[in-house]
Amino acid sequence: MPGIALLRKPGPHVSGGIVTHIEREPVDPVRALAQHDAYAAALAESGWRPVYASAADELPDAPFVEDAAVVSGRLAVLTRPGAPERRPEVESVAAAVRELGLTAVRIAAPGTLDGGDVLQVGPTVYVGRSARTNDAGIRQLASLLPERRVVPVNMSGVLHLKSAVTALPDGTLIGDPRRVELPGLLVPPEESGSHVVVLGDDRVLMAASAPETAALLEKRGFITIKTDISEFEKLEGCVTCLSVLIPD
Repeated sequence: MPGIALLRKPGPHVSGGIVTHIEREPVDPVRALAQHDAYAAALAESGWRPVYASAADELPDAPFVEDAAVVSGRLAVLTRPGAPERRPEVESVAAAVRELGLTAVRIAAPGTLDGGDVLQVGPTVYVGRSARTNDAGIRQLASLLPERRVVPVNMSGVLHLKSAVTALPDGTLIGDPRRVELPGLLVPPEESGSHVVVLGDDRVLMAASAPETAALLEKRGFITIKTDISEFEKLEGCVTCLSVLIPD
């Protein structure tokens, strides 16, 4: 399963990133960069080769590279972020995915789509209706992925779908039933326990802020890799936001 992890390092203005559902706190850009390097190292240790999109220091949300592209097989769907100030992030990500040999297609106006609203689980693609992703964007994504089953999901009180729910390697959905309309969720003890990145058949990457959830998952037979992303959590970020995984 491992392959390439597309990333972008945070710049000196990362503290100016958009905050919607939480109170703004000071962000230390030096610490954020160190945490990002540790995040990349954790991916590399599980076999995912880090590749970096070009720097975009003038765009504070640029390290949240997941929002700029949705990868399905060898197809990269370049998004049209719902926040207009984030749309300039997409071009450099487009260049990066093309350099990796992926075919690139685009979401077009009036559609909006953030990659953080897209959760892929086997043949199914759940897409959150949010302030950043509209029905036109969801319809376009469905037309670009005709081999997948695209399921719109209603949600509330969180920035993105994957702020509320992600999936374990066995397909189990883990998340907060108060925030997202999906049945049968495994409910984590901590809010940040809703966020996992699948690194292989038996392992997930998680935030260090969810130790009780990590223990729960370890009891279910999974290996958990913990990483501190506290500076990004101050910007409503989570472990999924900081990479786009492209399996070999």
